[in-house]
Amino acid sequence: MPNKSRSPSDILRTTFKIPNREQVPKCEVDLEMTSEKRVAVIGAGASGLTAIKCCLDEGITPVCFEKTDHIGGLWHYTDDPQDGQACVMKSTVINTSKEMMCYSDFPIPREFPVFMHNKYVLRYFNLYAENFNLTQHINFQTEVVSIKQNKNFKDNGCWDVKTRDLKTGHTQEETYDGVLVCTGHHADKNVPKFPGLDRFKGEIVHSHDYKTLTGYEDKRIVVIGIGNSGGDAAVELSRVANQVFLSTRKGSWIVNRIDSYGQPVDMVRTTQFMFWLKKNIVPEAVITKIIEAKLNQRFDHATYSLKPDFPPLAAHPTVNDDLPNRIISGNVIIKPDVKRFTESAVEFDDGTAEDDIDVVFLATGYIFGFPFLDKSVLEVKENRVHLYKWMFPPDLEHDTLAVIGCIQPLGAIMPISEQQCRLYARVLKGKVKLPPPDVKWQDIKEKVTDMAKHYVKSQRHTIQVNYVDFMNELAILNGNCPNLVRLFFKDPRLAMNCFFGPCTPYQYRLQGPGRWRGARQCILTQWERTLYPLKTRPVKNPPRESQALFFLFFLIIVGVFTITVHLLFMR
Repeated sequence: MPNKSRSPSDILRTTFKIPNREQVPKCEVDLEMTSEKRVAVIGAGASGLTAIKCCLDEGITPVCFEKTDHIGGLWHYTDDPQDGQACVMKSTVINTSKEMMCYSDFPIPREFPVFMHNKYVLRYFNLYAENFNLTQHINFQTEVVSIKQNKNFKDNGCWDVKTRDLKTGHTQEETYDGVLVCTGHHADKNVPKFPGLDRFKGEIVHSHDYKTLTGYEDKRIVVIGIGNSGGDAAVELSRVANQVFLSTRKGSWIVNRIDSYGQPVDMVRTTQFMFWLKKNIVPEAVITKIIEAKLNQRFDHATYSLKPDFPPLAAHPTVNDDLPNRIISGNVIIKPDVKRFTESAVEFDDGTAEDDIDVVFLATGYIFGFPFLDKSVLEVKENRVHLYKWMFPPDLEHDTLAVIGCIQPLGAIMPISEQQCRLYARVLKGKVKLPPPDVKWQDIKEKVTDMAKHYVKSQRHTIQVNYVDFMNELAILNGNCPNLVRLFFKDPRLAMNCFFGPCTPYQYRLQGPGRWRGARQCILTQWERTLYPLKTRPVKNPPRESQALFFLFFLIIVGVFTITVHLLFMR
């Protein structure tokens, strides 16, 4: 258990084995201050914090506005959630491993668990904010009322931001050179209209408002929705409830956090090599079959009534380690979509019904939007928004406003938000020039087409991105994408770790603007930090085989497989 009294300096000394603060590697940033710019940052959550830091790195003055009295956004647990303010459940554990989700120049302490409970996530955000002195730039309990183009926007690209002090009610309006909207996509509750739901006399609760098990003992509960929130709630409630029914319209593929040999699944599967294979060598149909076989090896999805009628890569997966165990023990019963409600019962699409239902739990997601922004700037319809690189409104004369973190990645969101902010800061400083509107729209249309091609049509699949693909895309535009071919001739050990190993955020600090001298060491020691919290009892462990021999053998297998696939598909 980490010592709460440890300072960020202590954390860094432990992480890098550095004797004193003065020797901690620093980011190489350009602090040219020919004309200081001010940027309004909306929100102090996971995206807002890194937005502040990235602005500071480029010599831009950030002014952050946060409605609450704390940082961390939805990761700050509270027993009293407010409408429009997302909040995790008390038991929530993050779905991405710590090395994959950290900011690229500030590793998560090695003592922290591999998959962190929300209290550790929040603790990390506080360490990050303290280390880089971010909180001094945050105006807490301040609501953004409106953001409008300045009357001279065509000439200056500035924005008029009106805010309200929630303690005093005082409002004020100031002009900023840019705006970063970091409010995320977990905003207002999505409550579907089921026939008869208004007649139901039991309790109706949305996942936004659920926090603990208290009050659900011995209840008969229907959970609607099999996303991550629905799966987590069904598992947790089933430990105290009389019976939990989990209703799903389409089913879902269930992914475990833990892969073979107990390794974090995202560190094993999210690699530059895997991305390269999928993009250039192995047909998607083959990859899909391999993933489906792997998932069914753990438990057969059809037998457990969970198998959807689409392949694994066609929808955002549900990450849940315990659901199969709760199903096989009878504590959770999978049901089809709800047809209608009565005063005390639920009828399902297959004609079956369950009586004496006490609670209906709506795990039906969120509807996001930006009410403080004029629709002429940015409009959201059914969770669909048109943004270049999921950031920039394409038709503005000046690229001075960006939306950060409004994405649903197959991977961690924090590094993507950071990379978006790094790009934005350099665009605002004039160091990166974005293409004209027609090229932006072409990019947007290609992404929409690609999403429709690969994903099941759903309100959930409107802002999907692939972690490695999108990180590389942003980094290429910004000039900090690692050139692994060049790196191989300069530092083959590091290049092999980058290509075959986990695509951790440190890779995007190796080269280009914002490079960081600590990135190489972080990459070479990432597995050591990952496994450190598990080393709580000394055990004998046989020496591992040579990594070089393993890679050589792996390359031979891949070569043989590639040639075989090529010959089969060329016939």
